[in-house]
Amino acid sequence: MKKLNIAIIGATGLVGSTMLKILEERNYPINNLFLFSSKKSAGCIVKFKGKEYIVEELEEESFNRDIDIALFAAGGTVSKKFAPYAVEKGIQVIDNSSVFRMDKDIPLIVPEVNPDDIKANKGIIANPNCSTIQSVLPLKPLYDKYGIKRVIYSTYQSVSGSGLGGLRDLEEGNIEFYPYPIQYNVFPHIDEFLENGYTKEEMKMIEETKKILKDNNIRVTATTVRVPVKYSHSVSINIELEKPFNLEEIKKDLKEFNGIVVMDDIKNNIFPMAIDVEGKDEVYVGRIRRDYSLDNGLNIWVVADNIRKGAATNAVQIAELVAEKLYRRKEKC
Repeated sequence: MKKLNIAIIGATGLVGSTMLKILEERNYPINNLFLFSSKKSAGCIVKFKGKEYIVEELEEESFNRDIDIALFAAGGTVSKKFAPYAVEKGIQVIDNSSVFRMDKDIPLIVPEVNPDDIKANKGIIANPNCSTIQSVLPLKPLYDKYGIKRVIYSTYQSVSGSGLGGLRDLEEGNIEFYPYPIQYNVFPHIDEFLENGYTKEEMKMIEETKKILKDNNIRVTATTVRVPVKYSHSVSINIELEKPFNLEEIKKDLKEFNGIVVMDDIKNNIFPMAIDVEGKDEVYVGRIRRDYSLDNGLNIWVVADNIRKGAATNAVQIAELVAEKLYRRKEKC
């Protein structure tokens, strides 16, 4: 495959630096690599595949060079301002912020779930919310086979979802990034509260699930909670399916779906935990059981590394799909 010129915006942050790590791990076909950050981090030296790169300050003119794909991991304000400049120059943008996710003309991609949707993109592909990514993986095979009426999400989200500030509050016992102590505490407050009583994080999960599965009729609700865990989000998902099911067949359906690892042996106390999933790219599913309070009810417990599969890995997987698309296009020429 032809090597591509890749840019990472937010290269010194938690997600951006993990993107670099994953690009190296997966041996992504890179010709030239460009790293950008805020003025504060500009000038830093970053190593990639044994070579040193100087991080540049991001400016409008940064995109006046031969770049094929730009991975944005610097937050919504930066994406909103600079992604259009990249698109203007013919650069494919893969954006990790929430800015473009619900735009009807911008595909929201989880490669194992809806890879074909990238064909409809006009320069920007959105990376979903971290908790949404890990949740829709097990929902997809269930939706396709049984149909889904309703989903209830209850999340247990690690502090790394807030970036380095959240990690510092947990490790040092600060009350600086969060408005409350996170050591020895949990709080149901992730992102801003809205007039409807939900937080932005909860509404992201609700709306993004419907968009990715292409079904606005699914009833979805969510409560998102921050917990004193460094890495990996856990989600308890209660699902009302449209059709009756056999529990062993459900487990088989999940085991056979790409990107999922079933860890469900309650006799031996084996189930996914954040501490075990940290550093992995798969989505782990356990505690698979019927909800006897309603017809066709199912409970599952889903755990994934939020910085890897929930952000950086998913973005790199999208970049791999784009690379294949660009390669096929150049091959035809």
